[in-house]
Amino acid sequence: MTASVILLTEQALSASDAERLTSLHAEDAPSYRVLVPADTRRSLIADVLDHLSLLELREALEAARGREDGDRLEADHTLHASITQLAAIGATVDGAVVHGDPVLALERELADRPADEVVVVSRPHAVEDTFHTDWASRARKRLGVPVLHVYAGSSWLG
Repeated sequence: MTASVILLTEQALSASDAERLTSLHAEDAPSYRVLVPADTRRSLIADVLDHLSLLELREALEAARGREDGDRLEADHTLHASITQLAAIGATVDGAVVHGDPVLALERELADRPADEVVVVSRPHAVEDTFHTDWASRARKRLGVPVLHVYAGSSWLG
């Protein structure tokens, strides 16, 4: 039986992200299922604090101002770009945009298509990461499979 990994990501995987993720499982050559939440917006206060904690002043101001509704288009782009990066390095991959709570979407996905591991790819979120309310921490409590949390664009683990 072929190994299977579910990737939950809030932003498009870069080529280096895809290489790093597939190198973790290179021996098993798993199939990948990419899930992208249709709405990645979080608490306004948490977004502003996250940006401020990383000294991203412009992004904090933009988060405070809000943004236009383009979430579904952004999610479709994120999904397509991530699948393209993984396929470019030879991975077997498919994916979907999911609605509602991303952790509940993971739970539903695992009920329909069992996987060996879940990998959550996100930006650093100071508030959620500190208080263990981020997607990966919540998934570890709910799911019966290993959950790895990596930060997009880096080799940092959450």
